[in-house]
Amino acid sequence: MSSSLAPGLYIVAGPIGNLSDLSPRAAEILREADLIAVEDTRVSAKLLRHAGSDRPMVPYHDHSDERVRARLVERMASEAVALLSDAGTPLISDPGYKLVRDAREAGRAITTAPGPCAAIAAITLSGLPSDRFLFMGFPPSKTKARTDALNEVAALRASLIFYESGPRCAASLADMAAVLGDRPAALCREISKAYEETLSGTLTDLSAACTVKEPRGEIVIVVGPPGERAAPEADEIDAALRDALARLPVSQAAGEVSRALGLDRKTLYARAMELKGKA
Repeated sequence: MSSSLAPGLYIVAGPIGNLSDLSPRAAEILREADLIAVEDTRVSAKLLRHAGSDRPMVPYHDHSDERVRARLVERMASEAVALLSDAGTPLISDPGYKLVRDAREAGRAITTAPGPCAAIAAITLSGLPSDRFLFMGFPPSKTKARTDALNEVAALRASLIFYESGPRCAASLADMAAVLGDRPAALCREISKAYEETLSGTLTDLSAACTVKEPRGEIVIVVGPPGERAAPEADEIDAALRDALARLPVSQAAGEVSRALGLDRKTLYARAMELKGKA
């Protein structure tokens, strides 16, 4: 079959639950592509049947080596190759970015057919601030690594979005409460499926609920941003400046403390000069 699509790479967003969420444009690409690169042929076969597509599939996932990727990029020169993940938008917590990178480096045409994404759907369901957010993917499974990752973003004034599995939800939520503070949060599961559910509460509340009843299905956790930070006391500011001055020149020390405490850099620079003069 000769495709009516121009050669290149087509990034196709598939449903995250309800098959009807597949867009008409995405369905057309799946019917017309010369080849469809998929995570799991068994999972994608159901969607292709729904779309009325009989196009050949080739596995492409986290364990695919460079030779598989190179062959796909080579075929894009003369054929339309679609990239489809098991659910949602490819590259969002799924393999694919290396294929897009290599295709771009090779000068292949790249097109996206946007559509469902569990992270975006969850923040719209959560009722939490959505003007600024960070997608964190799956947090590490070990407590130490998980708390280290959470500490890296604890001060960020944005909502945080995580994917998680049911058995790990209670522990992850408890660690989030310990590191981030007991912020408002939402647990969204089975989005766009028959048993879709959103639970709201504090991180501690949700952790307790997951301990009593382990949630099932595909899960997204949304954590609200931190509350307004209390203004630091003068002693705290001076201590931070002295610590920074022991390691850095005055200008850099003032900049470091400004970022850490959210204070005016010029004012901190003047105070740092005073402290340096007294040393």
